[in-house]
Amino acid sequence: MELDFPHHYEALGDRTLCVTPDHKFGTDACLLSDFAAPRRKDLACDLGTGCGIIPMLWFRRPEDAPKLAFGVDIQQKAIAQLTASVEKNGLGGRLIPICADLKDLPPQLESGRFDLVTCNPPYKVEGGGILSEWESEKIARHETQCSLADVVAAAARLLKFGGRFCLCQRPERLCDVLTLLRQQGLEPKRVRFVQQRPGSAPWLFLCEGKKGAKPFLQVEAPLLIEGEDGFSEELLKIYGKR
Repeated sequence: MELDFPHHYEALGDRTLCVTPDHKFGTDACLLSDFAAPRRKDLACDLGTGCGIIPMLWFRRPEDAPKLAFGVDIQQKAIAQLTASVEKNGLGGRLIPICADLKDLPPQLESGRFDLVTCNPPYKVEGGGILSEWESEKIARHETQCSLADVVAAAARLLKFGGRFCLCQRPERLCDVLTLLRQQGLEPKRVRFVQQRPGSAPWLFLCEGKKGAKPFLQVEAPLLIEGEDGFSEELLKIYGKR
């Protein structure tokens, strides 16, 4: 697929990912992709996929990748980038880009069918913080196109009984996330806080809700970004450097 806007490809192990200034990725998406840990038989869907970093990371090792994955985004440019990445990496038929609003998902994304749904949602509530002048950043960072409640509701519709929804968020929105998950029948099962270094306050948390599960929340050991000599061993492993 030929793209008519400036772009370049970044290496993801043996794969490459199309990125642009509008649709790139950060550490939080990489951590979420690893936290979600899809199984080989899973049908998976990443909502608000952007450049597609989360599902593309799942396909770094084909033997460990989900059976089928969808990447959904409302922005056509993001989906064009992901489509180019899919074609360049020979993932046609295994990773399917879809341009759609998660509040009005197409019939192709059948309700109650999915084993895993992920989302790296906007962190700022509508009206919170200074809006970016760039539309792509505004959509990615602020709840201008969808709210956290919309995201959780979409995940609940897609998941089968026992299916998992994994997301990341800022710690100040922990109560919002846990409340919304329970309201939609996605029982919070795992929470992991991300810290820059030991003793520092968390700047992110990863959370998993399971459809129809019984109450029991496991708080996992913090994930540390820094180690004694730079990045922590766990972060290097997540990035495929170990």
